[in-house]
Amino acid sequence: MMKVGYLGPEGTFTEAATQAALPSVKRVAYETIPKSIDALFSDEVDGVVVPLENTIEGSVNITLDYLIHHRRAEICGEIIVPIQQHFVTHPNHTKSWSSVEVIYSHPHAIAQCHQFLRQVVPHAKVETMSSTGAAAKWLSEQPEDNAAAISNAWAAEKYGLDIVQHDINDYPNNHTRFVLLKNPASKGISISSGQPASEKTTMLVTLPSDYSGALHQVLSAFAWRKLNLTKIESRPMKTELGRYYFIIDVEGHQDTPLFQGAVGELEALGCGVDLLGSYPCFSYVAQAVKETQNYGSSF
Repeated sequence: MMKVGYLGPEGTFTEAATQAALPSVKRVAYETIPKSIDALFSDEVDGVVVPLENTIEGSVNITLDYLIHHRRAEICGEIIVPIQQHFVTHPNHTKSWSSVEVIYSHPHAIAQCHQFLRQVVPHAKVETMSSTGAAAKWLSEQPEDNAAAISNAWAAEKYGLDIVQHDINDYPNNHTRFVLLKNPASKGISISSGQPASEKTTMLVTLPSDYSGALHQVLSAFAWRKLNLTKIESRPMKTELGRYYFIIDVEGHQDTPLFQGAVGELEALGCGVDLLGSYPCFSYVAQAVKETQNYGSSF
């Protein structure tokens, strides 16, 4: 049986995304995103699911930076799932939930619920944890603490917590984009549940030098070929100020003649081009997610 790593512990939405997309694999929890990616390269797992982007908070920089600077894993699938955040407490403190002193959660989940925290529990101290599942687990083990967590209903049920406020994220159209990664040197792994809605290619581009119009030339290589860019963003090279990697998502597969022509043009301009993967894109709004309809977190 194939093994797939995810950001744990049990009860995170990364686990839920893994279960929806790969229902037949053995799931292996890791404490952090880097540790889960490292597991690919030590052959502990065949694949790993990691969060890449959220509707409200944007890119998950720790994932991007680790892929860019440390472990060039290959993206082999995209998993998009709807997100619902809930305010949970230990049963000992359910009746007095509005006076909790500390709130635990993942930084992205906290940021997605900024208005709720500011307006409803402004007095509470906020503590970050490695995942929303970790926050729920910690809360369950501290029955005497007057505390709460932002987590999902699945984790709340698993760890014996009460949901005292449902759907507390600031914006209702909240989704997280996860990707399935594999070691480029290993055998393939693919999403086994559902039908893909589209295909996408992610690439890493570096400019030969910082000059007027350099990025325009890069974008033009795609524009005149009518290749649609679904996302472009920059991340620092960490060498000096003003030097960036550009992460570009392009609709379609990297093997098409138009895409190959665009890559050739970029290389002729002196750009560095690294392909991080061409992959199918799946959106789990229905069946697999509805089975756990009332839970949701970002990680």
